[in-house]
Amino acid sequence: MFYPPVLAYVAYLMVKHRSATLFTAANPAIVAGGFIGESKYDILQGLSGAGEYVARSSVLDGNLTTAEKMRAVKRFMADQQLTFPIVLKPNYGQRGSGVVVVRSAGVLEGCVSQASGDTIVQEYIDGAEFGVFYYRRPSEPHGHIFSVTEKKFPAVAGDGRRTLEQLILHDDRAVCAARLYCDRHRDKLSSVPADGETFPLVELGTHCRGAMFLDGRWVLTRALEERFDAIAQGFDGFYFGRFDVRVGGGLESFRAGHGFKIIELNGVTSEATHIYHPGTPLTTAYRVLMRQWRIAFEIGAENQDRDVSPTSLLTLVRLTREYAQTSRLHLGERIDPPATVPALGAS
Repeated sequence: MFYPPVLAYVAYLMVKHRSATLFTAANPAIVAGGFIGESKYDILQGLSGAGEYVARSSVLDGNLTTAEKMRAVKRFMADQQLTFPIVLKPNYGQRGSGVVVVRSAGVLEGCVSQASGDTIVQEYIDGAEFGVFYYRRPSEPHGHIFSVTEKKFPAVAGDGRRTLEQLILHDDRAVCAARLYCDRHRDKLSSVPADGETFPLVELGTHCRGAMFLDGRWVLTRALEERFDAIAQGFDGFYFGRFDVRVGGGLESFRAGHGFKIIELNGVTSEATHIYHPGTPLTTAYRVLMRQWRIAFEIGAENQDRDVSPTSLLTLVRLTREYAQTSRLHLGERIDPPATVPALGAS
């Protein structure tokens, strides 16, 4: 119900620019500009010049056996001096589908045994999460931060009397996603959190999986914009998209352009997600989304003038079908450990 006006505007842009897929030329370095079918790991590799500002990651070949995957994860964790928790996510995924925070060797084995496609293993960064939407026209020397989203993780507070299930059902916001939260925490629904104890319901910054999105422009500073501009310009062929970052060094350090790590970068299908801030007028949301699509087409047009060819419509259809097939095999949100769990270092 929300998107038809935006789609109508995109159709207008297609007619105006005489190309149905011009927006895919906005990011020549990313497959289809990041519309669909792009490799998350390849994108992280493209950001490798940012060094400490990118979460450490590796990729597990989907053709490996479970034992081989377990050994590969062990080597990665040892080489990077990491301990649990770690994050597993599909190399080809959207909207948080298939992303799992793994807190034990048992759950890890359950995940890798069920993962059928290429899977990214990534360090887990504790702290606040933000989405930073960036763009730069190829003709411009410097880029701009279009939007900043603060991602809040809903929680309930115990009172020493009510069960977790009762707390969820009586919370004004949590009750709206009660089915999601109750399934996620089904083993603890009958427990009674102590008075004042905070129980987190969400640990991933994805709107469709329960996170709350707020306007985060209050963190934006010149230093922060310059940092992201430098990172983006270090990725040759990237001009438009949203950085998802975790802030482990404190918010003041983040505002100064430090103390964060990029966990993901999304291309032309990114949204300026601050529009989901409660109370945002519908007309404002439409204006923001229409402006971002206009910018994507304009960047694509500039790149086309520089001999970048947009992805064909036929290729987009093929990539969409391929993703529809692979996404059915994504990991579920909950993975229970197997009955018998070998040690992480077992061969």
